[in-house]
Amino acid sequence: MEEDEIKTKEQLRDELTKLHSQVAELKKTITGSISAELAAEDSSRYAESIVETVREPLLVLNGELKIMSANPSFYRTFKVNPDETIGSFIYDLGNKQWDIPKLRELLEEVLPKQEAFDDFEVAHNFQDIGHKTMLLNARRIYRKYMGAEMILLAIEDITERRGLESLLEESEERYRRLFETASDGIVLLEKREGRITHVNPATQKMLGYTKEESIGNKLRDIGVLLDLDDFQTTMRTLNRNGIINYYDVPVETKSGQCIDTDIYLVDRARLAQCNIRDITERKQARDELKETLEKYRSLLSHVDSMYLVDRDGTYLFMNEGHRKRFLLPLEEVIGKRYSEFHSEEESRRFAEYVGEVYETGQPITKEHRSERDGKVYLRTFSPIIGRNTSGKITQVAVISNDITNIKLAEENLRDTLDRLRKSLNTTMQVMVSAVETRDPYTAGHQARSADLARAIATEMGLGPEKIEGIRLTGSIHDIGKLSIPAEILSKPTKLSEIEFSLIREHARRGFEMLKDVESPWPLAEIIYQHHERMDGSGYPRQLKGAEILIEAQIIGVADVVEAMASHRPYRPSLGIEAALKEIEQHRDTLYDKTVADACLRLFREKGFQLASP
Repeated sequence: MEEDEIKTKEQLRDELTKLHSQVAELKKTITGSISAELAAEDSSRYAESIVETVREPLLVLNGELKIMSANPSFYRTFKVNPDETIGSFIYDLGNKQWDIPKLRELLEEVLPKQEAFDDFEVAHNFQDIGHKTMLLNARRIYRKYMGAEMILLAIEDITERRGLESLLEESEERYRRLFETASDGIVLLEKREGRITHVNPATQKMLGYTKEESIGNKLRDIGVLLDLDDFQTTMRTLNRNGIINYYDVPVETKSGQCIDTDIYLVDRARLAQCNIRDITERKQARDELKETLEKYRSLLSHVDSMYLVDRDGTYLFMNEGHRKRFLLPLEEVIGKRYSEFHSEEESRRFAEYVGEVYETGQPITKEHRSERDGKVYLRTFSPIIGRNTSGKITQVAVISNDITNIKLAEENLRDTLDRLRKSLNTTMQVMVSAVETRDPYTAGHQARSADLARAIATEMGLGPEKIEGIRLTGSIHDIGKLSIPAEILSKPTKLSEIEFSLIREHARRGFEMLKDVESPWPLAEIIYQHHERMDGSGYPRQLKGAEILIEAQIIGVADVVEAMASHRPYRPSLGIEAALKEIEQHRDTLYDKTVADACLRLFREKGFQLASP
């Protein structure tokens, strides 16, 4: 009994020891779990604090690509809120604007294998913020305490950076094109010792040194004898002023030729730009002009008025005769523009004349009434081309002469001619009346013939003076009939051979009557020829072709048409169609082709009609 009790007590102790051990183990387990949970919670808060403080937009995705959290920068950038973000599928976010095939490929295929991707660029029209360029970086991480994977997706807005890079690229491309195509030489220098880093094609052509011979050397090594003193001092001055100019710098080319240049240095931040302009021809032209002006200065002093201007109308030189018109010292005029001393309208015309000379290279002459003294001047604008300027016009010389008295004389002469013309018209009208008095049956024939002849001459495009001479001659072309007996002129029956021969004499008689009359036109000879024909079958001299004056050809056609279309004592009118058929059938045989065609066009195309008898 006692042994059983002792055994029982020992068992109880063992069981109690085991129980204590199990309790301790359970307590340890419980304490470990709580610590782990607390540690996980601290880790989560730590990670979220990092996410919150990142300045760029940041998303945390779970393994199913749903958004677990986002930082404030994400909400600000994309103008969304947590309610519409947390728990959303990444591709559904913002009206599916993130559903981009390439992004799908990276998240679903690349990231599981490589655990990260960097610098994926997305250019997209986002719903609320417009067109943006975003740079995406992603990392796949494993949260051990949760037993789950997460994806960190960082988003950087590089829209402005890409825009600036694009502008920079465009600017560099424009500069490169200018550098390559500039007519001036351009040399780029590093700022420490002034060694050449780049030369453009114009420099190589101008100086004769290749790019390889230039790069790494200094300006003096390629013939540019520019005194830069201490180069670092020059660079400090350049940095301060932005540009330094050097004029009339001698440069020796590789072939040993010496050329004159203007040089200017430009600060381009990292490098200094040296521009070289060849002014050899310009300087030679300037020296040549100076020599020419000195040579002819005494001659020019005797010209009424002479001055030189450039294309902008700037006075380069003027003689004393022209200076006196300004009533100003020479230094107050030279270098000033023509427009500063004349009205807007006169300046506009002057600029047109100078521009025309530059464009055509030919001199022009224009009349000009002075705004200052009211006199009339004849101005000749002549191009002056320098011998060493590749045929380019360098100035325009204007020689101006007072032609006021000549213009007055011309006006007086015109008045005299007008009076003579009126007197001649009156005399001719008297002659017309005299002829029609002797031959009443042909009354109006000369006037209608003259009107048709004038219309034909106009249709042919003859000058106004020639047309006027044809009209006047046409109005008296039958004046020779004054010498023919009236009974023959008005005979109502067919004329005999002798009577017809007398009628044919009227052309010769008209010539005899007018041959000594002074006139601007060959009146007598036109009347003498108006019955001649192209093939020589006319009268009285059987002239042919070009032997017959064009005025006589025109009056001859008009005479035939009017005569056939009008009534005569010995026959009724044959009609205008018969007359036109006659001209058409014999064009280029009896009648000049050009004259005949003009006559036919007048009646058949332009509706010309003879005046009623």
